[in-house]
Amino acid sequence: MMTSYGMNPLRVGLLGTGPWAARTHAPALAAHPAVEFAGVWGRRPEAAGALARTYGVKVYETTSALFADCDAVAFALPPDVQAALAVPAAAAGCHLLLDKPVATTVAGAREAADAAERAGVASVVFFTLRFATPSADWIAEQAAADGWFTARAQWLGALFAPGAGASSPYAGSPWRREKGGLWDVGPHVLSVLMPVLGDVTSVTAAGGPAGTTHLVLRHASGASSTATMGLGAPVAAAGVGIEFRGERGVAVLPEWSDVPGAFGRAVDALLESARGGVPHACDLRFGLRVTEVLAEAEEQSQARART
Repeated sequence: MMTSYGMNPLRVGLLGTGPWAARTHAPALAAHPAVEFAGVWGRRPEAAGALARTYGVKVYETTSALFADCDAVAFALPPDVQAALAVPAAAAGCHLLLDKPVATTVAGAREAADAAERAGVASVVFFTLRFATPSADWIAEQAAADGWFTARAQWLGALFAPGAGASSPYAGSPWRREKGGLWDVGPHVLSVLMPVLGDVTSVTAAGGPAGTTHLVLRHASGASSTATMGLGAPVAAAGVGIEFRGERGVAVLPEWSDVPGAFGRAVDALLESARGGVPHACDLRFGLRVTEVLAEAEEQSQARART
């Protein structure tokens, strides 16, 4: 296991071959100046071969072979597949660059976090807004300020609205259809609210139409927040907005773009943590905490639906 790389490129393998891997992970890894894109493994060998050929890298038949050749692993897999594979990857000495959510069970997320700590490897979870521009700097600015009273977040997608998802490569994702907006976009919302207002100390959750989930959260700072998340909103109602209100007035999340660039900055964060040994704010422990909040919200929402 390596914990320091000096100025040598970090050899990074990619697990996953879907649209997220092809559109974000692979191009960012190939373009990163401090990374050697080592190769690809996928659950569909033909897709892994096609993606590997695009970038002129090795296609791996087994995850263990990829782990043996790499210093770090980037995951573009469904959450529970990701969490299960993170454990042997960490045991093989690979640093971990994971997607959100880490898992859809607390046990799965905790097992991955514990494995990374046992192995002494660095971990970063790619919460997009924490690495995109200008949202990352905006979040840091709000977190450095005091006096926040409350916050409101809405993240409504139309992915599963009638006819809306036909053109989206993500509409066929089984885990998104099963778990819905709470688990798909909920991690984005919490990754903004929690660093600014503090850890979540209580959760109240209820379901809405078309798989929408409404949350009321209390935070360690004493502030409260509300969040509405879903993937089945009408097309005309879809959109994202997060705002904080307090002594400084109102702060509104700016628009962001360049997701491959944001992923490149997540690679930078993993490199820095691997070389310096300091955990990143978006490491697996934070990913585990987000999973715990989402799991509690899901349990509450389902219990209310049953009654």
